[in-house]
Order: sequence, then C-alpha cells, then structure tokens
Amino acid sequence: MAKLVFGMNQSLDGYVDHTAFGPGPVLFRHFIEQAREQVGSIYGRNLYEIMRYWDEDHHEWDEPEREFADAWRRQRKWVVSHTLNSVGPSASLIVDDLEGEIRRLKTELTGEIEVGGPNLARTLTRLGLIDEYRIYLHPVVLGRGNPYFAEARPPLRLAGSDQIDENVIRLTYVPD
Repeated sequence: MAKLVFGMNQSLDGYVDHTAFGPGPVLFRHFIEQAREQVGSIYGRNLYEIMRYWDEDHHEWDEPEREFADAWRRQRKWVVSHTLNSVGPSASLIVDDLEGEIRRLKTELTGEIEVGGPNLARTLTRLGLIDEYRIYLHPVVLGRGNPYFAEARPPLRLAGSDQIDENVIRLTYVPD
C-alpha cells in the first residue's frame, strides 16, 4: 500500500514560498534521492505548473539540477485540476472523484507518493488521506506567503526529527 507524504520547505513562521528561499546543496541532494525513491507525486494545478520547469533541459543547469530533473521526469504524476485540459509527460489528470482516485492509488501502488502544495494537502487532510507530514524547517522568517497548513492543523504526533544540513531540520509528523 502506498503512503501519501506532504513535505515542504517551511519558514520559522510557518510559510512556504519557493521564491523566498530554497534548498542548499545538501538539502537539494536529499530531495534528489527522495525523488528517485518516490513512486510518484500528486499536484494541484499551481504547483504542477511550477514543477513543469523540470520537463525541459536548461543549458545553465549544473549536475544536481540535471539529476533532479531526471528523477522527476521518471516519476508518475497526478494533477488535480478542473481547469487544465491536458498535462505533460508521465502525468495523468484527476478531474472528478479525488477521494476515490487517491484511495485507489494508495491501494494499487507501493511506496511513497509526494503530495505537492498546501492547498491540495488541506483537501487530502480533510479526507484523512495523508499518512505523513514532513516539515523542512529553515531559519528564515517571511511574514507572508502560503502557510504550510492551509487551515487548522490536524491532531499530529511527532514521529521523528533529523538535521538535514547545517541549517535545516526535518520534522516528521503522523496523524494522531
């Protein structure tokens, strides 16, 4: 059975914003390895459109960026959207019956499926479908952006913590 994992970089004040801060080399390597191991990713339209950046090669990329792009391209992707008519390579569109479709994926697949974005995570949390929350806590304060938890936090229990690089701690929580 697959496990749905919602993990994102977060500021000390609880926000996610890919334009305000990002992973350093050690954390980026962690994300490359994670992408290689995941069975796939589920995205809402907004984050999927941002991640489509990795679909095409860019001449300015360094080796780690090429490695991440390769791992991301190999993954299966599911995109939850009522406005998109098509999606890119290795991706499927989920338009109707989100809960039924995600339950089917969890039953049919084995491994981790990444949940991308706080708005999609909010919906999947309401449905009781997220198995693990990973907060990559960065030592920055933004004062703005999208909160990691898009609404009241569900009851959670700390399952672990790891220092990923000199400045980032991964906090892992599971539903209580």
